[in-house]
Amino acid sequence: MLPFWIALQFLSSLPIRLPGMPAPQELGRSLLFYPLVGLLFGGILWGMNWLLLGTPLLLHAALLLTVWVLLSGALHLDGLADSADAWLGGFGDRERTLTIMKDPRSGPISVVTLVLVLLLKFSALLALIEQQNAVALIIVPLLGRSALLGLFLTTPYVRPGGLGQALADHLPRSTGKQVLLVSALACVLIAGVSGIFAVGLAVLLFVWLRQVMLRRLGGTTGDTAGALLELLEMVLLVGLAL
Repeated sequence: MLPFWIALQFLSSLPIRLPGMPAPQELGRSLLFYPLVGLLFGGILWGMNWLLLGTPLLLHAALLLTVWVLLSGALHLDGLADSADAWLGGFGDRERTLTIMKDPRSGPISVVTLVLVLLLKFSALLALIEQQNAVALIIVPLLGRSALLGLFLTTPYVRPGGLGQALADHLPRSTGKQVLLVSALACVLIAGVSGIFAVGLAVLLFVWLRQVMLRRLGGTTGDTAGALLELLEMVLLVGLAL
């Protein structure tokens, strides 16, 4: 179970402590448990939604979004902010884009991007609460973290060395494809027709965003992976709320 605990420590702000630095092989296998971490997040959000029943709708949606952000420690929002600054400031140049993504400072584009993404998530959550569509809270985090597994399975990692390279190099690829299929099936079993719609929408957005990364960078980084997850979750929430 060590790969699961590695995945949970990396993807969440939960108080997980590992005994020492894991081996590269364990880091690679931890990717296989990303969808399970997403399912765990979904279960927590579903339970929180149930506890908040009867709360004023605006407050209900705001608290759900707050828990959602806190669960991941805003890790992926940070990647989205860095990617937004780099994509505009890079002017289409690969090396300039990669350099800007390393800069810890946030520009106005990153701030606007974060505000818009969080606003759309909040509005979609409000609509889903009104529709009593709590199942979306389970499948969206599952699909978001499944997309990270899919990205490392299909896309070169362009920053040599570091954690991301170890994940990519030691990921068991045949098992990873099986995990993706099981994750998609789980969404359909959990949400029925809505699950089929969500999986289809997630695949379309994943393919498009992956192509954008390949054209600009020739692959992915940790920041663009985080951006993909945040954008995919936002689009799925909006799509399921419409």
